[in-house]
Amino acid sequence: MSGDPALWAVIGRSLWVSSLATLLAAILGILLAFVLMQFVGRLRSVLTVLLNTYVAIPAVLVGLLTYLLLSRSGPLGDLGWLFTVKAMVLAQTLLLIPLACTLVYRLLQDADETQGESLRVMGAKPWMRYLFLLFHDRHALLHMLITCFGRGIAEVGTVMVVGGNIEGFTRVMTTAIALETTKGDLPMALALGMVLLLLVLLLNLLIAFLPWWRDRLTGALR
Repeated sequence: MSGDPALWAVIGRSLWVSSLATLLAAILGILLAFVLMQFVGRLRSVLTVLLNTYVAIPAVLVGLLTYLLLSRSGPLGDLGWLFTVKAMVLAQTLLLIPLACTLVYRLLQDADETQGESLRVMGAKPWMRYLFLLFHDRHALLHMLITCFGRGIAEVGTVMVVGGNIEGFTRVMTTAIALETTKGDLPMALALGMVLLLLVLLLNLLIAFLPWWRDRLTGALR
């Protein structure tokens, strides 16, 4: 395993696709959360329900919708992205945007209830207030990034549909595991599974470590 360049290429491609998709989804999710915070009353409740529904949508359906967008007859067919890494990044981004938006929206909603009034008294505009609240609770923001990355790197249906699992081009860890299992190469599938398991374990350790790190940092600043 350690000397297989193709395997390391698969791992590297997985990390690259999920990292870029997480970054794009975080940026768009934060902006959408800012917009959602502007609504009040029943309209905000309706939008929140729609957002939560999108979070729970099957990932393979997101892959199908992305496929339709990028197909020759689709609105983005001229880009020629289908069965490329770009298509995989786009699909994962569309999958992760609602998750990022939901996590940021809940963070802003809770923080605005406790600290928003003092910022309003100071004359801070809404977007400035939201930026301050995000920066103040940046550990929760990091938690959002880790959660989105973990969801993205463990995804198989979305990237399989739009990427095609092409060897040397669009094959990532999850699609490689599915392929090696169907081929009967269980040792390789298990090896890739262990790498993926270790990555997910590291992400969960980071999430568990964040509160301790925040408490230590807060104590050091006092």
